[in-house]
Amino acid sequence: MSSVSKYKKVIGFWGGIRNLLSKKRSLDSQLIENIEEILISADVGIETTEFLIDNIVDKFPNSKNSHIGELSDFFKKEIISILEKNQCSNGLESYNKSSKPFVSLVVGVNGSGKTTTIGKIAYKYKVQRKKILLGAADTFRSGAIEQLGIWANRVGCRMIKHQMGGDSAAVAFDAVQSAVSKSEDIVLIDTAGRMSNQSHLMEELKKIKRTIQKVISDAPHEVLLVLDGSIGQNALVQAGEFFNDIGVTALAITKLDGTSKGGMLFSISHKYNIPIKYIGVGEKIDDLLLFDSQKYVESLFEN
Repeated sequence: MSSVSKYKKVIGFWGGIRNLLSKKRSLDSQLIENIEEILISADVGIETTEFLIDNIVDKFPNSKNSHIGELSDFFKKEIISILEKNQCSNGLESYNKSSKPFVSLVVGVNGSGKTTTIGKIAYKYKVQRKKILLGAADTFRSGAIEQLGIWANRVGCRMIKHQMGGDSAAVAFDAVQSAVSKSEDIVLIDTAGRMSNQSHLMEELKKIKRTIQKVISDAPHEVLLVLDGSIGQNALVQAGEFFNDIGVTALAITKLDGTSKGGMLFSISHKYNIPIKYIGVGEKIDDLLLFDSQKYVESLFEN
């Protein structure tokens, strides 16, 4: 299945809006109210919904004289503008090549698909003939090291690990140092799932960042937050907590395969200006896409 076809798996709630637009010949106040209801029910969030609706009303003050096609085109441009403002490159081109490897610190709560996402990222770059190293710095959760090890074997890359319950910062240090010595391209560091009320774990994340910088001064080059796309506005709360505590630089949103409402993707991008780097659209190893806002929006509005 092509990447374009896979984007069609994330259309979610937009079917309702397309149905509305297909049944109307002109824009009226009832249509705007219906669109607003769909956006809120799809977890787009109050703030982003109001932003979109206000822009529509400003653009079409005399709604009864406006053609429905104009609304569709305008709505599409508004959505693209929200996402393109925070368009994320794959990151590998933008970092200082002299500080190789590219170090990605991967964070998120348990159950978000964090470790699986790391495995899929590793596979994506392994296919591109990059040399990948995984750092098993989740020494807190039972089975986390073993799970990451399964992915390392599946992808065919090295992994650095310590014992369960060990110092996660020490694992990260050893992983980055080892990658430098062996001239590897990418280090993906798994971390323990946490929420902001687990202050000891959040402080551990900060320690990991400081420890990595003892090896490479400008690392980590990315703090990637993995969010479960099916939990709606709770994901917005999680994004805020991690953003404030450790400075998230990119997002990976999982489980956007048609089972989720999907609207939270827009609200997070709009509120925090955090680039969306990856979206997960299925269980297969290649069902992790580099996010392309243009392709994504085209898939939303395609009949």
